[in-house]
Amino acid sequence: MKRHSALHIVKRLSSKGIMCLRWLCFVIIVTRSLTSCNIEPPLHTVDLKGGGEEVEVDLELDVQWDYQLSYDVEYDWRAEWDYGWDATDQQLFGDIGYHAPKAFEVRRYFTGDDPHGKHPSPLHERVEGKVLRTRFAFGFWDILMWNEIKTVDGIQSIRIDESDNDAVIASTGPTMNAVRYQAPRFSRSFYQPEELFAAYADALEISKDLKGFEYDEQRHVWVKHMKVPMQPLTYIYLVQLVLRNNNSGGVRRVTATDGTANFTGMARSVNMNTGVTGSDAITVYFETRLKQDVMTKKGDKADVIGGRVLTFGIPRINPSRFDAKAYRESLSRGDNADKGSSHYFDVTLQFNNGMDSTFVFDITKQVRKLYKGGVITLELDMDTVPTPQRKGGSAFDAVVKDYEEKEWEFEM
Repeated sequence: MKRHSALHIVKRLSSKGIMCLRWLCFVIIVTRSLTSCNIEPPLHTVDLKGGGEEVEVDLELDVQWDYQLSYDVEYDWRAEWDYGWDATDQQLFGDIGYHAPKAFEVRRYFTGDDPHGKHPSPLHERVEGKVLRTRFAFGFWDILMWNEIKTVDGIQSIRIDESDNDAVIASTGPTMNAVRYQAPRFSRSFYQPEELFAAYADALEISKDLKGFEYDEQRHVWVKHMKVPMQPLTYIYLVQLVLRNNNSGGVRRVTATDGTANFTGMARSVNMNTGVTGSDAITVYFETRLKQDVMTKKGDKADVIGGRVLTFGIPRINPSRFDAKAYRESLSRGDNADKGSSHYFDVTLQFNNGMDSTFVFDITKQVRKLYKGGVITLELDMDTVPTPQRKGGSAFDAVVKDYEEKEWEFEM
């Protein structure tokens, strides 16, 4: 498969840009501006009660997709994506990929002489752009950083719970839409979370002897470099349903969708300190659109229903901790964490006789395989699908039990 190199992200990603943010990192540069120690070169002094440090945080934002499906084979989402993403999709659903963060929320916790101490009340700071300048007391610090969440309408789906300083939790809330399938606990679907990335550094030491620091002769400052991964906490899935033979004999069987879809079994929340998703499984609501006569990767034309859904991912895992080079082992870990969960995609198709039917697809295997997001592809041969003959199409008319094994069951 085609290999994609890392891209330096300095502008907003276009709809044709890269699919998934693999990691960002920030480099912490600590400038010592006071001392009672005898250090050469001499340092400037600043009158701070109890001592302190001035810190610059330079954010280096890099985007790359290094998702490997097997040893040394890189995942190429473009090779699987038939639906495309045109100007109408952009207007209706927004960009297909992530955006470069422009501002960050920072929480700093001073644990004194204990590098693993319990977090006190944090210091709250907001970073515009890529540089944070602030002061640190001598000792150990933990730092949590996440991107500022921006929405077009000003209504934010993500809820940040900071009541526990040792575990800041991000979650999303329920919609008014009833879940149509596989809802053992929550009867309503949930909103998609916004794009969320976080970085957590613990036991950052600011020592009076400048251990770990080096002198920058050009800037005349002492500096300490640290790279801390900023990982995505929300994962993009591109879902496409390919309708084969939908226009047989010049008569199009499926003419539209109702524009909605559900993606079940995904995590309701994530621990921003650890990146581990919560155990509660929810159904995520998203929107879809039908395109006619799409040229597929197989070289033929088909009607394709597609949509983009953003989720916190599979429950009970941190996908960024999985080793992409040991994919089989990582897949096994994901399977074990996801035991007892099922993942379904449901969509309502409108037929040319005015009737509609809800199709439910078991996508458990595909979701577990793509634990960091990716393309979910489903197919229906419309020559094998009967046209519904009754009204009230919001019921469960057709179930595709297992797409990969082509075991289809239609009760219409």
